Amino acid sequence: MKDLRLKIDKDKCIHCGLCVNDCIANVLKFDDNKIPQAVNPDRCIECQHCLSICPVGALSILGKLPENSVSVQNHNPDDILNLIKTRRSYRHFKQENIPSDIMEKLKNMLNWTPTGVNDHRLHFSIIDDIDVMNDFRDYTNKKLIDILSKPIFNNVAKKFGHYKNALLKGKDVIFRGAPHMVVVSSPVDAPCKDIDPVIALSYFELYAQSLGIGTCWCGLAYGVLRFMPELCKQLEIPDNYKLSYVMLFGMPDVNYKRAVQPEPFKIISVKKGNRNLSRLDKLKRFFVNSFK
Repeated sequence: MKDLRLKIDKDKCIHCGLCVNDCIANVLKFDDNKIPQAVNPDRCIECQHCLSICPVGALSILGKLPENSVSVQNHNPDDILNLIKTRRSYRHFKQENIPSDIMEKLKNMLNWTPTGVNDHRLHFSIIDDIDVMNDFRDYTNKKLIDILSKPIFNNVAKKFGHYKNALLKGKDVIFRGAPHMVVVSSPVDAPCKDIDPVIALSYFELYAQSLGIGTCWCGLAYGVLRFMPELCKQLEIPDNYKLSYVMLFGMPDVNYKRAVQPEPFKIISVKKGNRNLSRLDKLKRFFVNSFK
């Protein structure tokens, strides 16, 4: 049986029932004295909602004390919207390490990114030193040139010939000269293994840009790492973990002055009904939803 280390300060508890009602796994219930107790501890997903919602800080769980939690603050929604609107993908970086205190803030923030079923097994490989990044970059670029020069890969070389030519000219078309990189991977058995890493990097990106750090979602680096197992070894990605995505980051060498003006996505307000589909349309929809 899981030991939740649930403790209730009976002098503080006001018997409001918020912790009991908010427990998604139905782990908590009142005893005869209206004190919360754990009745299904093995079902606990360790979300700590009970710790978070208690208005008087009477509950501790999993060794977490309420006085060690950050208090909820109000945030200016206009400032948050401005951050979302003005974030950019940076491809020009200063050739220097970001300050160590900012790096530690970025690393620590990742502990608060949400995951499906509160599965806290994401793995982050962070290159936080520009010398290590340059070594990683040089190896990868030379290996790519070697691969694309082999006759067996002629068809691939034709498709990606412009990348090879750029690499031969010394252009860093993969890593864009970034001094740092974060690679996130997730367990192959994670319930939301394809989504959790994207959520984590989205949080990372916005927080980084609030600190004046430029970021870039890097599909090219992701594609390269997938086919170079030795790089995954250097990144210390655990066995049975799936490489999920890559983000470059560093002190930006450009300064954007305003937001872009994107073409709007299609956004609809869903109405009642209209669920009738033919069998063929159902099969088509099932196939599209299942396709990866």
